[in-house]
Amino acid sequence: MKNKNILISGASIGGPALAYWLARYGFHPTVVEQAPALREGGYAIDIRGAARLVSERMGIMEAVREATTKARGMSYVNSANKVQANMTVDQLGGEGIVSEFEILRGDLSHILYAVTKDTTEYIFNDSITSLVQNEDGVRVTFRRSEPRTFDLVIGADGLHSNVRALTFGDESQFIRHLGYYVSIFTAANHMHLDHWQLVYNMPGKLAGIYSSRQNSEAKAMFYFTSPPLSYDRHNSQEQKEIVAKMFAGEGWEIPQLLKAMQDAPDFYFDSISLIQMPCWSKGRVSLVGDAGYCPSPLSGQGTNLALVGAYVLAGELKEASGDYRTAFARYEEVMREYVERNQKAAQEGGQWFVAPTRLMIWLRNLNIGMLPYLPWKGLIIKAIQQQYAITLKNYDL
Repeated sequence: MKNKNILISGASIGGPALAYWLARYGFHPTVVEQAPALREGGYAIDIRGAARLVSERMGIMEAVREATTKARGMSYVNSANKVQANMTVDQLGGEGIVSEFEILRGDLSHILYAVTKDTTEYIFNDSITSLVQNEDGVRVTFRRSEPRTFDLVIGADGLHSNVRALTFGDESQFIRHLGYYVSIFTAANHMHLDHWQLVYNMPGKLAGIYSSRQNSEAKAMFYFTSPPLSYDRHNSQEQKEIVAKMFAGEGWEIPQLLKAMQDAPDFYFDSISLIQMPCWSKGRVSLVGDAGYCPSPLSGQGTNLALVGAYVLAGELKEASGDYRTAFARYEEVMREYVERNQKAAQEGGQWFVAPTRLMIWLRNLNIGMLPYLPWKGLIIKAIQQQYAITLKNYDL
């Protein structure tokens, strides 16, 4: 086996998942994470399709089931909180907006860390400052740690990937803004929601709240349409002011949620964007998950692409006995169509999720209300399942 010492940047989902498979196949993974510890909180994500198969092969599905939010469904409501349409978990065979395998991102991160901490070196509170490739490896310098040389470096560090910027160039070459922004944070479950989610639409805007942690708290979310904004990504107060200004004067529960936002411990704000690259690898460096092919939250597939991508990348390195040129090329060949299919779904879905007009909001709610009675519901379920489908090899064989 060649090129066994592999540095992974990012300890959220894709990084630890990749570390798991690499260690299983005899490689020596090291994960560097700029945060001082695993990131808590985060929004609810759904494990769907091929990602469930990957999770089962990792042996983590029992832990995932125990940590699921136990969400039962969601309601679209008007400003008076009157229900306009409902969607339950089983309405589209478990593949609708709400999934039976919904879990908070932070909880999944902890599960992945638990199954890798004994076989992976983790370096927290540090980040990569330079990457220099040569025939024998990649010389890496860090913000805090001493320089080291690794055989390969993998960027699993998200939409604003540092590894991507150091290796491929400025983010502006690859990011495609879809015309929306999102903010999510923890708040009190002041509406006493019982494993349920409420969503209130305004033209070009959406606010919502769903219960989490066995109803002991809630996650608030805000989406709005906007051209690209200029702001400091590291200044959360500036970002809170953007959200507050965008939703000022709106009704429903928005004033109380905006008030809760000011003291939220895990405030998140970013553009809803795709990362589209002609190639995910350059020499001894490659990318996995959002760093290479973010499908945006509108796809509902970011975590799943990271889990599947990590599985395929590690598996192809194993099959190629560490020959990174062969493995990286095969990884892209296997993943490309799956990625593009999910990115296309994100581009098409935004206008219904954050509907631009009252008419489209009404039509969306009408269609959701009719779903249980549609004779072609099976075709809808099949189309959704196709979005999540990819044929995966069993690399253990």
